[in-house]
Amino acid sequence: MDIRDIQNLIRFVAKSGATEVKLEMDDFKITIKTTAEGAQEVQYMPQMNMQMPQMMAPQQAAPVAAAPSAPAAAAADENANYITIKSPMIGTFYRKPSPDKPTFVEVGSTVSKGTVVCVVEAMKLFNEIESEISGKIVKVLVDDASPVEFDQPLFLVDPS
Repeated sequence: MDIRDIQNLIRFVAKSGATEVKLEMDDFKITIKTTAEGAQEVQYMPQMNMQMPQMMAPQQAAPVAAAPSAPAAAAADENANYITIKSPMIGTFYRKPSPDKPTFVEVGSTVSKGTVVCVVEAMKLFNEIESEISGKIVKVLVDDASPVEFDQPLFLVDPS
């Protein structure tokens, strides 16, 4: 089982509403626990002949739900007309193919389905991220050379 399978399992458990899932295979055990607040704890323990300490993934903090202020609510309504291009993986976000090249897209650029909008470096591999929609880039949500999480919004696109 690789890291992508584990991430998919975590997402599945979070969406299913289960509070605890244990998976045991020949060479490892995984326990995923969720709390009422939505925080997740993942324990991964390889099965070996010698005694191994238990490895734990860092616990994700539950998002704090604050009462939205009037400007924040107005901004959310304004962004409701836009479609978000999200990161399909964890890695480092780059707007350029290399430091001496121009950016893939700028605010105001028109993109079509399949247009490369950025790259995400994961484990020394540069993965081109393509637009899944056609439209105009309205906002870049991540700074260049910043770490990104799975499903993190990268761009806002106006499909009209």
